[in-house]
Amino acid sequence: QSGRIELNFLALSMWLWGGMLYIWMMSLIFYRYTFFRFSPADLSPPYWINMGAMAISTLAGSQLILNAPDAPFLLSLLPFLKGFTVFYWATGTWWIPMLVVLAVWRHGVMRFPLRYDPLYWGAVFPLGMYAAGTHHLIEALALPFLGFLPWLFLYIALASWAVTFTGFLIDAGRRVSTFAASGASRSPR
Repeated sequence: QSGRIELNFLALSMWLWGGMLYIWMMSLIFYRYTFFRFSPADLSPPYWINMGAMAISTLAGSQLILNAPDAPFLLSLLPFLKGFTVFYWATGTWWIPMLVVLAVWRHGVMRFPLRYDPLYWGAVFPLGMYAAGTHHLIEALALPFLGFLPWLFLYIALASWAVTFTGFLIDAGRRVSTFAASGASRSPR
């Protein structure tokens, strides 16, 4: 029993530390968005990781809420835990349409080429984590009206994984054929 209290205290401390780090990082990102011009090349797929960080924080907060019976000090913090968990979820949710609009701007308006980049894997994981975090939020706060979101984002994550993996295979095929062609042109006849 006492081991659970220590682990829950460590989890709470790390959750709070991560939240503070996120707030600092987002301040810098919004400062850049607001006061500096950025090109389509600047808007790289790792921006999705910001949404994933909020999804992970939602999952962790939900677990703290669910673990409250095993750590009495968490019971006294339940309103705070619930509020910040919803705050993290809402922030992650807000990132999604913003990132979609910025992706349309990048590739549709600015005509930035859409080709495979290993950084796109940084967009796949956050989508799956959003599904998992939302699923646990629903469980922790009894919010059944959000029940469609985990399934929707599971399918979106699987589709984005498939598209990214297909891009990887096409890119690898091109590299292999280019390497084979350059090797054949160098071989003595």
